[in-house]
Amino acid sequence: MERSIKISVGEYYHIYNRGVEKRAIFIDDNDRERFIRLLHIANGQRPVVFRLVQGLPLAKIEMGEKKTAILSYALMPNHFHILTKEVHENGVSEFMEKILTGYSMYFNKKYKRVGPLFQGTFKAEHVERDEYLKYLFAYIHLNPIKLIEPKWKEQGIQDSKKAEQFLRSYQFSSYLDYVGVERDERIILSQNEAPQYFMDKFEFKDFVADWLRFKKIQG
Repeated sequence: MERSIKISVGEYYHIYNRGVEKRAIFIDDNDRERFIRLLHIANGQRPVVFRLVQGLPLAKIEMGEKKTAILSYALMPNHFHILTKEVHENGVSEFMEKILTGYSMYFNKKYKRVGPLFQGTFKAEHVERDEYLKYLFAYIHLNPIKLIEPKWKEQGIQDSKKAEQFLRSYQFSSYLDYVGVERDERIILSQNEAPQYFMDKFEFKDFVADWLRFKKIQG
């Protein structure tokens, strides 16, 4: 199916997709870790055989220049969110084709299934306004709170302290990389391609804390 928007160099996009028939696409932590490693490996100009680099730290994998700039991400049981910036012509499309194909092959082999894993091609939303970019940046990082407060988006976050503690324990988003936790996965991000307010860890914590204090988030 042809995409309804054109992805252009220098522009920001919210990329997302979910499992076919809303099925779970991440069953265990090994699945989530696989997808996160693919966020890095599939984003290189140089082809990489996954099994040959499986045990290597991400920083040790020679993958060449990045196809696209990943600014934030979060994995949920049946979907994922990625905030990205197109830095090379067709970079986002090439990256997403590579990661979705690679992960689908892994998942189908592991769970002995056949057929599509995702709902068609990936979804892309052009982020044109700075205010909405800020909103998405917060929303993607807050999305895992749904695992402990399923109605947070409709009803607001009921326990902000518990929510913050949960975000600090959740390994499968880029939240930890922005609050200053040193970890291997930080290399996935291209923070130099982000607006300045993405860069300062103290400003970021204040920014997210403001959202955590909201009783209802619109959008």
